[in-house]
Amino acid sequence: MEVDGISVAVTGGASGLGLATVERLSKQGAKVTIVDLPASRGADIARSFGDHVRFAAADVTDETQFAAALDEAEARGGLRAVVHCAGGSRRVRVLDKEGRAGSLEDFRWVVNLNLIGSFNALRLGAERINRSDVIDDERGVIVLTASVAAYEGQIGQFAYTSTKAGIVGMTLNSARDLASKNIRVCSIAPGIMDTPLLGRLREDVLDSLRATVPNPARLGRTEEFAHLAVSIIENGYLNGETIRLDGAIRMAPR
Repeated sequence: MEVDGISVAVTGGASGLGLATVERLSKQGAKVTIVDLPASRGADIARSFGDHVRFAAADVTDETQFAAALDEAEARGGLRAVVHCAGGSRRVRVLDKEGRAGSLEDFRWVVNLNLIGSFNALRLGAERINRSDVIDDERGVIVLTASVAAYEGQIGQFAYTSTKAGIVGMTLNSARDLASKNIRVCSIAPGIMDTPLLGRLREDVLDSLRATVPNPARLGRTEEFAHLAVSIIENGYLNGETIRLDGAIRMAPR
């Protein structure tokens, strides 16, 4: 699919992986709608890009808000792609150090944000993409964000791992489900990425993280995620696949 001129919604587009994706799409001529929380920097960021980028405030777990934001993206000439980067984590273990059961509240919070949010991106995004005409055998594409934690979840990542594994499970199933609608679905499973969240860590901790990546021995760059996300949109034969973007890392238990 040609990116120039199409309407794309990017959730979590006000920071990190989402922001890098917004920047790359904008440079290639897409009409981008940042979907992020009202308290985010989304409005200021959209203004900094000019006419190509707009902001629609929404919580991806809220059906009404999210649907309205996607309606704004659709109004810009028909929605063709959704890149879903919104997500988060809380530390959850099955039992804590004192042998007490892990927090169900924290587990539910992560499930709601990562798994329900991803299902909303799929179903609400596909509903709008399905109203677009078929061009070159497709109407559009949805790109989800999983994680290498889906395969090698570390201790303390119980909720995050469960939800990211759920996204991997959604990917092929939804691609098959939406095949009759000419809508593709892929996911990206990033490794250790150089996002603002990691920027809060001490330099010695960052050095130890870099050393765990076989090649190249560094953190992943947000622009590399963006490059892959846009490549998935452009390549019409990529479908039903979760692609690891991780420098060949395989996470240790801790």
